[in-house]
Amino acid sequence: MTKILLITLTTIFLFSCNATKRVKGQDFLLKKSTIFVDSIKSKDPKLYNQLFQKPNIKLLGIPIRLHIYNLASVNQDSLYKDWLTRKPNRENRIVSFLSKKQVDRLGVGLSRINEWLKSTGEPPAIINESKIKRSIRRLQAYYWNNGWFNIETDYKVNKKNDKTATVDYYVKPNQPYFIDSLSTKIESRVADSIYKLHVNKSSIVSGKQYKTLDIESERERITSLYRNSGLFHFEKEFIKFDADTINTNHKVNLNMLIKNRPVTIGDSSTRIPFKVHKISKVNIFTDYSYQNRNQKPKDSTSYKGYNIFAYEKIKFTRKAIANSVLITPGEIFRDKDRTLTYNQINNLRTFKYPSIRFDSDPNDPKGEDLIANILLTPKKKYSTNIDFDVSTSNIQAFGIGFGGSVLVRNLFGGAEILEISARGSVGSSSDAVDGGQKFFNISEIGTDLRLSFPKILFPLKTNKIVPKYMSPTTNLTFGINVQQNIGLDKQNATGIFGYNWKPSNIITNRLDLINAQYVRNLNTSNYFNIYDASFNKLNDIAVQVLKPDSPFFSEPNSNILSTPSGANGFISQSLGSEPDPDLTQNQLKEIQNINERKVRLTEDNLIFASNYTFTKNNRENLYDENYSRFRTKIELAGNILSSISKISGLKENSNKRFEIFGVEFSQYIKTEIDYIKHWDLERKNIIAFRAFGGIALPYGNANSIPFARSFFGGGPNDNRAWLVYDLGPGRTGGRDQFNEANMKIALNLEYRYNILGSLHGALFVDAGNIWNILDNVEDEDAVFSGLNDLQEIAVGSGLGFRYDFNFFVLRLDIGFKTFNPANDKDQRWFKGYQFSKAVYNFGINYPF
Repeated sequence: MTKILLITLTTIFLFSCNATKRVKGQDFLLKKSTIFVDSIKSKDPKLYNQLFQKPNIKLLGIPIRLHIYNLASVNQDSLYKDWLTRKPNRENRIVSFLSKKQVDRLGVGLSRINEWLKSTGEPPAIINESKIKRSIRRLQAYYWNNGWFNIETDYKVNKKNDKTATVDYYVKPNQPYFIDSLSTKIESRVADSIYKLHVNKSSIVSGKQYKTLDIESERERITSLYRNSGLFHFEKEFIKFDADTINTNHKVNLNMLIKNRPVTIGDSSTRIPFKVHKISKVNIFTDYSYQNRNQKPKDSTSYKGYNIFAYEKIKFTRKAIANSVLITPGEIFRDKDRTLTYNQINNLRTFKYPSIRFDSDPNDPKGEDLIANILLTPKKKYSTNIDFDVSTSNIQAFGIGFGGSVLVRNLFGGAEILEISARGSVGSSSDAVDGGQKFFNISEIGTDLRLSFPKILFPLKTNKIVPKYMSPTTNLTFGINVQQNIGLDKQNATGIFGYNWKPSNIITNRLDLINAQYVRNLNTSNYFNIYDASFNKLNDIAVQVLKPDSPFFSEPNSNILSTPSGANGFISQSLGSEPDPDLTQNQLKEIQNINERKVRLTEDNLIFASNYTFTKNNRENLYDENYSRFRTKIELAGNILSSISKISGLKENSNKRFEIFGVEFSQYIKTEIDYIKHWDLERKNIIAFRAFGGIALPYGNANSIPFARSFFGGGPNDNRAWLVYDLGPGRTGGRDQFNEANMKIALNLEYRYNILGSLHGALFVDAGNIWNILDNVEDEDAVFSGLNDLQEIAVGSGLGFRYDFNFFVLRLDIGFKTFNPANDKDQRWFKGYQFSKAVYNFGINYPF
């Protein structure tokens, strides 16, 4: 009742606010703008984006920012002073109670609050005839640029008694114009021949409706064509277009003119034909600085036509430097080679942003040869970083993390990068082995070593498969992590040997030839203390079938199994040759499921895998919100170890599996597909969509997937109506801790909008679940057995708030279980939003 009253009062307050409070005299507040095209109301957002004046931004139909602005005073300083002096002795009484200084500070504070209201709010959108006419001109320009040259426009302002008004824009495009022909006049024979060789790629097509963007696209294409065909001095401004539309029956006859290159000789100007320029020399200065710009290099060498210089001693191998430069001696000038060289050198992370200059070769009398001078300034050989954070999670109530890293550049002289990092943390957890007797009772420490080479390290040459313009790198990574009093006290060691290369700005390839991981569980006796849901199910069965004085109980008549001996003993007896006769088949099956999960989560893991990841991301920068990203990954594990085991004649263990170093190695195939799409609706309104699918199938030496390579559901980056690990598998309802499975489907749709300044909001719908498939899990509620099980896809919906701190985004998402497959069929769809039953997920940055 209190919540309903609060919402009702808030709604009444917002709707009762006077939106025209700051609208003076004969002014009117713009309430709505409507565009009519041929007398038909248009909803085209491209047209409304042309309007120079728009109504105040509304949230759920309420101009909240306008109301906030209206709360501010026009002149807060004078109002405050007027209030102080309005009654005799008021200022003296306040000064005697506070002080003169504090009274002045109070005025300053009120003034700052007032300014904050103004900056956070939005001034009223006052009807302005000049802005309306400017909108008309922009509409005319939009239609003209899209081929409607005879457009007619008008507008009407509809004023109301409440000092608000609407504006109607009327557009009559009339008949559009179409491209009929393109005539060219290119004075330079070289430029003309290059153009004719590529004329079939023109953006200007006969019969297509005229668009100024097509003309601009053609100018860009021709400029890029020439500057990548040796015409070093060509600029886009040299291309001129004019259009003939007189008596052409709505046809456009285009004329393109490219004159010779303008040059200044002495005091006179003239024009000379364009030439194809070649690169005669490439000079690379490896230690350039502003201070030594006028000095002569002291050291030099050459490699495959590249001249390498240093003002001190050359500290890089010739091959490493030459491979980072895509400008090749003896070839024609190409602008893309310069761009690729910039990218390649930046990817080395060894030099500051390079400078590339092209100068005429004084030894060439024809003036066709160019000398490329590449100036490189090395970064410091060593750099360090220290970080510290405070965190909370479902494992620890409070944690402090700290770490540091050291980066060493040019380790072996070939622009290699060595990164050594270490990280540790201490935390407080009630699930720790000591039961929470000490505040800081859990800890974790780890270190990583990463060595990167700016080339492909492989016995055979790979230049033809992965040329140097793809920025290939070879990465070796080693890491170790040790936990104490956390769960099963895992020791985790990893080793990766892999390659990265980028065929283009939007495509990235990653191939891990070796991706090895060894996980050792030191404290398996703590299993039932961590996974208490499994223990409770086991204990319930034990209480039903065991005698009160059973030795499996911690104490006579306690009805609580001792851990780990009592719980393990009860399992062994129940699954042995002489189970308790009172056990039912369902109870035996439940005990078997509990034991299988226990064995799988407590066994040590040895993973020796290879994987390939393909990513296509057309996002141009961090501010681009109209993009898509596609990622797919395939991983194979255990095949090499399986072949070695068979060839070497290793004997299988009692489970009919091979062991390496006393551990059954994992064998499986795993694949993932991930797609993200963003639509920018303008004015900070964005629709974001994600689809994910993954499956991992064990075979050969394994009948399950290691916990580290399985899938989970729920959490701030997945289905936000469930906490992390709480969703699934199937319709089981997350009855265990850390629920995971080997198949996953996830779909997310989110609408993002701005509320106030840096505060943003979101409405979202999440769908998905995890299942077990073709592994050792037999629980029908958890297994995916056919397409009918897609009915178990869980649906969550809700709203969120995000605050943008520029360098990161703090996020709160409130999710409601809209469709819960764990409930009875007639109770799966929810009935009304109840915040008491909502799930609150905190996160950093956007989920996708």
